[in-house]
Amino acid sequence: MTFEQLRTFLWVARLGGFRKASDRLHLSQPAVSTRISNLEDELDAKLFERGPGDLVLTKQGQQLLGYAEQLLYVEEEIKHRVANPAETEGLFRIGASETIAQAWLPLFLQAFSVKFPRVNIDLTVDISLNLRAAILERRLDLAFLMGPISEYSVKNVALPQFDLHWYKDKQLGPIDLSEIPIISYSSQTRPYRELTSELARRVGPKLRVFSSASLSASLRMIAAGIAVGPYPRVLAVRHLEANEIEEFDPGFIPPPLEFTASYLAEPRSLLVENGAEIAREIAIDWHRTHQN
Repeated sequence: MTFEQLRTFLWVARLGGFRKASDRLHLSQPAVSTRISNLEDELDAKLFERGPGDLVLTKQGQQLLGYAEQLLYVEEEIKHRVANPAETEGLFRIGASETIAQAWLPLFLQAFSVKFPRVNIDLTVDISLNLRAAILERRLDLAFLMGPISEYSVKNVALPQFDLHWYKDKQLGPIDLSEIPIISYSSQTRPYRELTSELARRVGPKLRVFSSASLSASLRMIAAGIAVGPYPRVLAVRHLEANEIEEFDPGFIPPPLEFTASYLAEPRSLLVENGAEIAREIAIDWHRTHQN
């Protein structure tokens, strides 16, 4: 019995199938099947039954799962305590919201690459709703998103908040929110729901709210005088420096955007835990120098 067999068994059990495990482990499906078959032969026990959809653990498989998690946890501890991080290899799948991507994500990638120079990074930039789904489906290892993810299996590391500021085309005069559209985040996000709820109460039936998953496109619409809206200052910097937009006060400010570094707590990965901690430190430093 080897660590590789146990690791393969663990991922087949966690993901519920050979194909999903082969994608996660970057192995061919026959290689995964062979490892499981050899493990079953060595233990003289059937570990999986074919269910209506995914594979289902047998009683012996359930027993082995607990031991496999313990052994692989010890392996992670050894790597963390003894091994040189610079020798760590593998693929690290990171997801980030556009706000993070335009703020401190490049600094994080630089710091992470310095500590883990042999780890390859696969980066996804998307809305938080999709990043959440990717974490829960194990398609991402770590995500920087509007959180937290309220699932018992997810660990959320709090990151600094982003204050929101209202922006308008600099050529526009005083703003009446009942006469010009407001543009916000995607309609599937919490900021959009909170903003539309508050504005409906303040503005009434004349309210018009646009939504866009592309924050850069939203700021271009504001700069063109099509709409106004509240966004983190980091997204507006280019347009502010070009003297295209300016901040204004409509009488209220939406609550700050809350972000987390979120990942599945089991099976434990010290690479992911290190990544989340590096992100927290980088984000704190960035906000200390950039947030006003």
